[in-house]
Amino acid sequence: MQLVLRLIINAFAIWLAAEWVGGIDILSPKENGTGGEILVALAIAVVFTVVNALVKPLVKLLSLPLIVLTLGLFLLLINALMLWLTAEITELADAPAYGLVVNGFWAAVLGGIIISLVNWVLGVLVPDND
Repeated sequence: MQLVLRLIINAFAIWLAAEWVGGIDILSPKENGTGGEILVALAIAVVFTVVNALVKPLVKLLSLPLIVLTLGLFLLLINALMLWLTAEITELADAPAYGLVVNGFWAAVLGGIIISLVNWVLGVLVPDND
């Protein structure tokens, strides 16, 4: 149940970033309606969660000197890169009408900030039961 809640939070954060940042879009066919858009957002959230679970720790470990040198500001760039990598992975899907599109570096940075803040706020409201 905890994993499902985290996926829903990630999907909401990505949707919010796509709504607020001009260079980020979620592509979904319009004929499927809102249900189709929700499923596409959840699929993007699954990819984003896998990228954050597998790639992000390695990138953080390798860039630890830069994180310390910049007093943690380099983490913003890492979050932007994870969002960009998620967009690139979703573009590799066979269906070109589905996925996440990130246009530009600053859109990725703003989207990463929004996603991090939403995940932090909703993570406080939904505590871990571990």
